[in-house]
Amino acid sequence: MAEKYYEGVGRRKESSARVRVIAGNGQVMVNGKTGDNYFTREGDLYTILLPLSATNQDRAQFDITMTIAGGGVTGQRDAAQLGLARALLSLNEDFRSPLRKAGMLTRDARIKERKKPGLKRARKAPTYTKR
Repeated sequence: MAEKYYEGVGRRKESSARVRVIAGNGQVMVNGKTGDNYFTREGDLYTILLPLSATNQDRAQFDITMTIAGGGVTGQRDAAQLGLARALLSLNEDFRSPLRKAGMLTRDARIKERKKPGLKRARKAPTYTKR
């Protein structure tokens, strides 16, 4: 039988991330690639793993597997961070206070505003010409 895992789902903009935390040796896998290969921008993987530092957990204790779909790099990063925070919360309910203080349990509800008729984008109007 497989080991027990803890799962959390995070969303941001158009991105969705399913994060699983298993007892292991610190390996981070994202969509079948290592975390460093998937998130090439400097600091992205660090930002995703911030819930571990907020709860004083050692990264080497856990194997983290993420399945991420949709959106861009920043949306995927923030979705993965929220998913990891929720997975840690299902691991231990005592983590709620430090994660809440760090602002990692709140979903960022900002999404793209819809385009309005008569405008070029959501708010950009065509150039006004008098003649």
